[in-house]
Amino acid sequence: EVQLVESGGGLVQAGDSLRLSCAASGITFSSYAMTWVRQAPGKGLEWVSDINSGGGRTYYADSVKGRFTISRDNAENTLYMEMNSLNAEDTAVYYCAKDLGWGNSRALDAWGQGTLVTVSS
Repeated sequence: EVQLVESGGGLVQAGDSLRLSCAASGITFSSYAMTWVRQAPGKGLEWVSDINSGGGRTYYADSVKGRFTISRDNAENTLYMEMNSLNAEDTAVYYCAKDLGWGNSRALDAWGQGTLVTVSS
């Protein structure tokens, strides 16, 4: 059974940084691309970033490009998101999700429970 457990969310002030983690189990983590998706209060899901299985190919939404960095440690089965220069528009529940395959297809078949990031202005 696939399990994805996010952590690292919290309440921060505008301009602060946070590092989210997503611990994976029940899968061969290094075989799959991974994605971060967020949902702001009262809004739909927004794709944020993804990374291929080897970690060498990454993509970002324009809203976070230059501020967020996705990475992964395949030895530790963990996905990360370093978030800098946070602003109120980044307030959301952040989910990590598993891709169907090794590439950045964004066809997602497993999700974590989410971690809440709240940025006060």
